[in-house]
Amino acid sequence: MMSRITLSVFIFIHVLAFSQQANTIDSKALQLNAITTAMPFLSINPDSRSGALGDAGTALSPNANALFWNTAGISFSKNKLEIGGSVVPWLRQLTNDINLYYIAGYTKFNDRNSFAFSVRQFTLGEITYTDQNGAVLRPDKPSEQELAVGYSLKLTDRFSLGINGKFAYSNLTGGFITAGAQTKAGIAGAADISFMYQNSDIQIGGKSGVLRMGATVNNVGNKISYSANASSDFLPTSMKLGTAYTSKLDNYNSMSVTLDLQKLLVPTPPIYYNGTLIAGRDNNVGVVTGILQSFSDAPGTPVRLSNEKYDLNTDGTAKIVKGSRLKEELSEVTISGGVEYNYNSVFAVRGGYFHESKNKGARQFFTFGAGLKYNIMQIDISYIAALQRNSPLANTLRFSLLFTIKSDQ
Repeated sequence: MMSRITLSVFIFIHVLAFSQQANTIDSKALQLNAITTAMPFLSINPDSRSGALGDAGTALSPNANALFWNTAGISFSKNKLEIGGSVVPWLRQLTNDINLYYIAGYTKFNDRNSFAFSVRQFTLGEITYTDQNGAVLRPDKPSEQELAVGYSLKLTDRFSLGINGKFAYSNLTGGFITAGAQTKAGIAGAADISFMYQNSDIQIGGKSGVLRMGATVNNVGNKISYSANASSDFLPTSMKLGTAYTSKLDNYNSMSVTLDLQKLLVPTPPIYYNGTLIAGRDNNVGVVTGILQSFSDAPGTPVRLSNEKYDLNTDGTAKIVKGSRLKEELSEVTISGGVEYNYNSVFAVRGGYFHESKNKGARQFFTFGAGLKYNIMQIDISYIAALQRNSPLANTLRFSLLFTIKSDQ
């Protein structure tokens, strides 16, 4: 009975994803209204395996990078101790000196309790400050860091819970004074919570398999500001739902398919006209209010009388194109997924796709990658093939190196 229920949920999430994608493809009725956050580096995926699967990893089998995706999954790992590192040359279409460095690992104390950690360093290259006349004042090398620890508890044979705590530091200006204001580094404390369900007794098409389902809420923490005179911005708080199914084709070959849905739990920017809010909801709110508000605050598309005027109601709010609020709310869900073929747990090839609505950032790309395992060491690489011309993400490579220090096998 339980298997039927979980399979039904698995199918439902996939149907929801494809129906949502159908809505986001038709974005002509929606205006550009991307959601921005502070410390976006917290959301950059460092893991080459999931990077090759369209940036989908919420329900994948865990490795040393599980703390980024789903700490709860560590409870189902077949290994007791793993450690790994990743290097991601970032935005190479724009510059050649932005890089993400990531070190992570976990250890299982026993069958129920596991501990994980990660350290993230994001370097933004070198910038040169100048005065209004163009004279050089000083060079600077902005950077951001994150330290995270996590705990995974196996609740039953099929359910687990994960909790992370993290500290993030963002020094983008080096204390530079601009427009008479003293800038400062952004400091944040945040938490994640994650869940994982795993069923290893699934039979589909006469082949045995493993079904995993995951859910996470990430980066719930304080708003930050880089100046005493500036407004505070939200962290990239997000919710992810994921499913993955691995089919054991025979003793040597297996095939996995995975799918993720993700939504930022950050208020959508409202629309102002002559200094008055005419559509959407005020986004200058607290963290908890912002999370709750993010599910229903899309302003939609105001009806225009001309390029400069809106059709307003008697209370001063704008008339909204029918159905555009719901369409915009749905367009805030990104879809990612991929397929992995694995031979004897030694060699893997992967491919995937990531879709973000055009009015919310338009990140749309295919991903490819491979993995090779020898003894205790595994090397993974992934590549982004962007669909947009001159996309800053085009040709992005990720490199990951994993070491299995202690295995149950």
